[in-house]
Amino acid sequence: MRLWLRNITSRIRFYCVIPLLSALGINMLFYSGTMILLADWKHYDLTLPVDLMVPVIPWFMYIYFGCFLFWVINYVMIGSLGKKHFYRFITADMLSRVVCGIFFILLPTTNLKLREAVILEGSSFAETMMRFLYTVDQPRNLFPSIHCLVSWFCFIGIRGQKTIPFWYRTFSCLFAVAVCISTQVTKQHYIVDAIGGIILAELLYYITTHTNLYQPVMRFFERINSKLPRRLLKEKEFGE
Repeated sequence: MRLWLRNITSRIRFYCVIPLLSALGINMLFYSGTMILLADWKHYDLTLPVDLMVPVIPWFMYIYFGCFLFWVINYVMIGSLGKKHFYRFITADMLSRVVCGIFFILLPTTNLKLREAVILEGSSFAETMMRFLYTVDQPRNLFPSIHCLVSWFCFIGIRGQKTIPFWYRTFSCLFAVAVCISTQVTKQHYIVDAIGGIILAELLYYITTHTNLYQPVMRFFERINSKLPRRLLKEKEFGE
């Protein structure tokens, strides 16, 4: 376990720290900020018959919550693949939250019908986790699903990268799919939320990897990084 943690932490690059923290801040701004802003707005329930047909599988809560660790590991890993790749990736990530925020404002959604259809009679830990989730997580800001969006980013950010072991790239794909499934069988999202998250991730990743849109973002953070003492983190510079 200690060796595994050392391998992950050794991939942390100095130039990634501020952009990653900024991406987290942008995520909170557009997700939590719009939730507060739109608290009294009319929300639309887009539940379809097919959504009600999806079974409830409580043990998927382990995947639903476990993905947070998956996100941290893969974003750090993507940061170790070189500056250009990282900044293209993080630009797509940040833009995705802006787009999500626009959707949250223009189409406020709720999934009360899905949650009302859930019957949790057992006392298993997974069912307890579901009850807890329903208590702390408001049924809003659903389309597109940020859970699915970020998990898919975790996969496509290392897709085709030969420096990442093939088994881990395969695992990342399968786990991202499992996260998308978890949003359905825990009744956290509609099916269209998951599809929307995946499409948005692919679209913005394609744009930032085929254009120079990332360059202003890279210059901005590199300017900030140049003013920070590098002794804060030991880094081994990777190629551009």
